[in-house]
Amino acid sequence: MAEAQPRPQVDPTENVKISTAKSDRKKDIPKGLWTKCDACFDIVYNKALEENLRICPKCDHHMTLGAYERVDSLADPKSFEEMDFEVHSIDPIKFQGPKAYVDKLEDERARTGLRDAVVTGTALIEGQRAVIGVTDSRFIMGSMGSVVGEKLTRAIELATKKRLPVIIVSGSGGGARMYEGALSLMQMAKTSAALARHHRAGQLFISVLTNPTMAGIMASYASLGDIIVAEPRALIGFTGPRVIEQTIRQKLPDGFQTSEFLLEHGWLDQVINRRDLKSRLAYFSAMFKKDPAKPSSRAGSSASRKKGK
Repeated sequence: MAEAQPRPQVDPTENVKISTAKSDRKKDIPKGLWTKCDACFDIVYNKALEENLRICPKCDHHMTLGAYERVDSLADPKSFEEMDFEVHSIDPIKFQGPKAYVDKLEDERARTGLRDAVVTGTALIEGQRAVIGVTDSRFIMGSMGSVVGEKLTRAIELATKKRLPVIIVSGSGGGARMYEGALSLMQMAKTSAALARHHRAGQLFISVLTNPTMAGIMASYASLGDIIVAEPRALIGFTGPRVIEQTIRQKLPDGFQTSEFLLEHGWLDQVINRRDLKSRLAYFSAMFKKDPAKPSSRAGSSASRKKGK
């Protein structure tokens, strides 16, 4: 019997390329194809996310929509006519900080493709004509400077003149824009005054609150709607819950400042899933539609109250 030959010893590292480079350990995945949900941390294919209006298919979390994406989700195809696109911010107080205001504006425009933090115009929403405005929280946190206030005021005034409902979709974590000083604070009064005239004309204002809607925007026009609705689990308030807790040194209720909490306490009219928002806005507009040839009962009742009747 032949004697068994010992098996040759093979160095396991021989002819094997070992690399610690991250690019060698991980298969390259093209960027821009996937998004991680902020709520459930699930990875969602971007195309599927866009088809679902940027709502997470796993947990129903409503992610941020850009201003033009929002317009596309609400307006009938090819019906949106943008207003005041050319209006843009300057540097009225020559603000200087870690970054000059003019430089920040240029960076934000390049990053978002927007001229400023709001888009306004007229559109059909399931056949109902309306004036719409959408703030974009990606542009300097959706804060309200002179341009945001001016464009919204012009949109409201057009709605008053044309006797149309005005719909403003708000998303802002920054309130008034500090880079413009007191001029930004003046926009709170200006937009509110325009809405008061719109109300006296007997026309409808629907305020739509998204995550987040805070500070000066919440303290002005966003809180003045004839109908106020919000998307699910949106953060809504003047200042954040952490600051409030630190100030009053008390534990806040669960869900404090969420849209569901505000609905339960009577501050909101409805919480509406983004998929249903267009149809609900069209319904509200049709329900409150007025005949331009007839004086408005709402305007009349307001005048009567002023006379003490």
